[in-house]
Amino acid sequence: MAFELDDLDPRQKKSQPRNLDVMNVEDLEEYVTVLKAELERVEAKIKAKRSHAAAAASLFKK
Repeated sequence: MAFELDDLDPRQKKSQPRNLDVMNVEDLEEYVTVLKAELERVEAKIKAKRSHAAAAASLFKK
């Protein structure tokens, strides 16, 4: 069975950073707001996953 070289590529490609030089101040401020909201979303997901992992660990320790 042969394999494709495409199978070796990561499933999710990392996005390239935005070019901030072409953005005006208002666009930059809006971008900061979007990034802060995304950071809050990611931190909430981390907290939920840690809580889930801790609950599973305590269940299996009994």
